[in-house]
Amino acid sequence: MAGDWRAQSGEPAARPREPEPGRLPAEVTGFVGRQRELAELAGLLAGARLVTVTGPGGVGKSRLALRAAARAAGAFPDGTWLVELAPVQDPLLLGRAVLEALRLTDGTARPPLDLLTERLSGRCTLLVLDGCEHLVQACAELADALLRALPSLRVLTTSRAALRASGEHLLTLAPLPVDPRPSDPGGPSDPGGLPDAVRLFAERARAVLPSFALTEADAEAVSLLCRRLDGLPLAVELAAGRLRALSVEQITARLDDRFRLLTGGSRTALPRHRALRTTIGWSHELCTVQERLLWARLSVFAGSFDLEAAEYVCAGDGLEAEDVLDLLDELVGKSVVLGEDSAFGVRFRLLDTLRDYGGQWLRAAGQEQRLLRRHRDWYLGVATWGEVEWFGPRQAETAERTELAHPNLRAALEFCLAEPGEEQIALLLAGTLWFYWVGCGHLGEGRHWLDRALALDREPTEARAKALWVTGHLATLQGDLETARPALEECRRQALDTGDDRALAYAVHRQGSAALIGDEPDRAAELFEEALWHYRTIGELNSNVVLAMVELGLAYLFQGDPESGELWFGQARELCEEHGEQWAYAYVLYAMAYAHWMDGAVRAARALAREGLRLNHLFHDLLGIALAIDLLALLETEPGAPGDLGGARVLQGAAHRIWGAVGLPFLGSRSFFGPHQECAERARAGLTAQEYERCYQAGARLDLDAAVSRALGGSGPAGGPEPGSGPCSVPSAPTPAPARNS
Repeated sequence: MAGDWRAQSGEPAARPREPEPGRLPAEVTGFVGRQRELAELAGLLAGARLVTVTGPGGVGKSRLALRAAARAAGAFPDGTWLVELAPVQDPLLLGRAVLEALRLTDGTARPPLDLLTERLSGRCTLLVLDGCEHLVQACAELADALLRALPSLRVLTTSRAALRASGEHLLTLAPLPVDPRPSDPGGPSDPGGLPDAVRLFAERARAVLPSFALTEADAEAVSLLCRRLDGLPLAVELAAGRLRALSVEQITARLDDRFRLLTGGSRTALPRHRALRTTIGWSHELCTVQERLLWARLSVFAGSFDLEAAEYVCAGDGLEAEDVLDLLDELVGKSVVLGEDSAFGVRFRLLDTLRDYGGQWLRAAGQEQRLLRRHRDWYLGVATWGEVEWFGPRQAETAERTELAHPNLRAALEFCLAEPGEEQIALLLAGTLWFYWVGCGHLGEGRHWLDRALALDREPTEARAKALWVTGHLATLQGDLETARPALEECRRQALDTGDDRALAYAVHRQGSAALIGDEPDRAAELFEEALWHYRTIGELNSNVVLAMVELGLAYLFQGDPESGELWFGQARELCEEHGEQWAYAYVLYAMAYAHWMDGAVRAARALAREGLRLNHLFHDLLGIALAIDLLALLETEPGAPGDLGGARVLQGAAHRIWGAVGLPFLGSRSFFGPHQECAERARAGLTAQEYERCYQAGARLDLDAAVSRALGGSGPAGGPEPGSGPCSVPSAPTPAPARNS
């Protein structure tokens, strides 16, 4: 049914969604040496399509790859993108991690590989996959598939092991030189002739001890220390960090002891691996017993965390909660933990190598499972509190906090799915995060976790019922009614069998949503009325209840009863304004704008639609953004409107691009498709065929921020054409969207 009306719409195929030019992170410490390796890597990137920088942990693979990528950025006009893979533990999420790094947050049910192939088509892009060693097979398969499908793409990876993919070229990175270069005339006293490892030590030493100066007298001691560390950059930097408490000679003496202690007499491990482990172990030994205990327990965190999370997860059994702050401060001072500023205060993060080391000690102490459960409990609490806070004035803050917690929420979900007996918690956690999956543009990932959890445990519990209606809701928003309807019906039957009134209300509500999307407004209205009765009976009031009112009003509009529709929109608006709700309020404004358009009140409709779009953009709600932009495009074509047909067609192209990241355009619904079709017909009647096509393609080139700015009436690069450039002109390289914390 949906295919028929789309085929009849006569829409030209928009160009695949294109990522805006990428940004590499700025270097925060000086880059020392590696000129020969940089030149070699530049040559490889110029002639090979897949290049992997290999070497032991801590040798500087990431720094070299990023420096080389930054230098080569001019050869890739469509962007140089960094994908950090350390937080990604599930190979099935690799493709989604790449989509997110390219700022192409996607909620469709299509495989990420298909989406990446579509959206990078024809683009001259460099993709940097950093830290592939724990996902070697998945990275090899992804790189091979992308390179075969995209002739203009090049891939640079870093990994402790080669990917062994077809066409892969390797650059094996050795430790920094620890002996003076033969051609150096001045020897150690000549700064230009110092070995790179010594220069690195001196630079990092000055960062922690500004009075440090490398003299001829102590240059030999530093050279000896660097030689003992095999010139590994991470080891050298950690050693330099100890100068606040020890002299160079003392560091060297302590390192001697740690070599014997931590290698355990093994002669089979690679020397540079022994050196790195020794350095980390020595840094570990310099910590107090409680600092070591906290280091080990912090290893359960993925990505960043705040003080409150550390206090809850790590306290107990020898570590008091009130001591965690001071211990964290000490670990930051010893370069074990990084402190990072955020909108909500300081957050912390363990370097990956140090996190792995701490994890080994945690497992050796037999505490890993207990700490993982405490970690799971904390982030279940984060999700639960987020669900409560979602309906209220702190909604935008809740969205941002949940975004920051995203890597740890993933880790908690992965633990629940992998640990026998945790399946019900997995269902509960994945279902509780409905507000994040729906409201912040993560429909596809939400489906991923929910599908896995539902497949593991079929016991008819409240947690399963919630996961079922959330799955049905996400699938409906993707236009996937074939999945949505059975899930919602199973939830309804289970709720009736078990007496779960809350699940019954949500199941009936989302069955109404499926009926509305399926172009059955009469049936949808009946279900929404029933759902609202259930909500009132159980005393439920949240964003879902508001949306039920909005959807009921839309069902009446689609039946030709605008008066009844506007009554429900008014009730929904009052609730949002009373409780400070903004996300559902955006949909209230969209529905009211739709009603005003039907009534001929174009100016009021435009104001409402723009305010709704602004709120949708605040939450990165792609569905709401696409609906609002398409309605604003139609309003540009209304008689007496200040817009123009070409500008309306540009907005239609922009909306089409966004729909590609949601699912089926217009949710596969003829009712929601109506305004778009009417706008297209008006534009087709008033533009030449060439203008009609050119304007649409111009809109399809706009990135998300530029599209929103244009729809809101902005000007300049993101908001519209430059003076004299024509109604369909948009910049060829729009301003990139800010990076999302995801």
